Amino acid sequence: MISDHDPKFNSASFLANAGLGRTIVELKPKQTFFCQGDVADSVYYLQKGRARVTVVSQGGKEATITLLSANDFVGEESLATIVGLHLATATAVNACTALKISRKEMIRVMHDEPAFSDTFLKFLLARSMRTQADLVDQLFNSSEKRLARILLLMAEFGKPGEPEIFIPPVTQETLADMIGTTRSRVSFFMNRFRKLGFISYNGRIQVHKALLNVVLLDQLPDHNAQKPDVLPVP
Repeated sequence: MISDHDPKFNSASFLANAGLGRTIVELKPKQTFFCQGDVADSVYYLQKGRARVTVVSQGGKEATITLLSANDFVGEESLATIVGLHLATATAVNACTALKISRKEMIRVMHDEPAFSDTFLKFLLARSMRTQADLVDQLFNSSEKRLARILLLMAEFGKPGEPEIFIPPVTQETLADMIGTTRSRVSFFMNRFRKLGFISYNGRIQVHKALLNVVLLDQLPDHNAQKPDVLPVP
């Protein structure tokens, strides 16, 4: 049997450039890739920038599901057998550059190019593992430890290369939504982390490696993460 795939195909080049069924899009902060309820007809590959995925309940409450960084895909539900609707909204946190890939082109390249299929499958497995870790985090960890983990993820500790120790702009309300607590608790924990030297901020939050001890070794002096005193919101 003769294979139809292109022996010269390069996944990195495919994801870096526009072409048939592929368009490079530029988004400003707070612009959306797609909204909850839109027709799911494209997959996006984030080349540069940070984004977040949110859902809104029927009652109007918004919750952040996950954060995205460069080399992440979003909108993979577009590959379902039957074209449906996006179940969430993807929004740029800062200036983003992304490759918009049509559903038809995405299905074609996955079918014809094993190298690309492997790349996409690795992403899906990593996303699945991250989702499981998020669930375990919500079920078993204190809100203080959950906040530490989110800050480390936003700073990209654990990824190849140097971490981005300055995290993208994010409000305390958003952090509270992500870890399932209140803004006052987030404010308390952030002040505590700063006093302990885990973070610093002067306009932007800078995450230090010492914060890893909170997640990996559970090292917090005089641990009181479960029921902190509620301080006035700054």
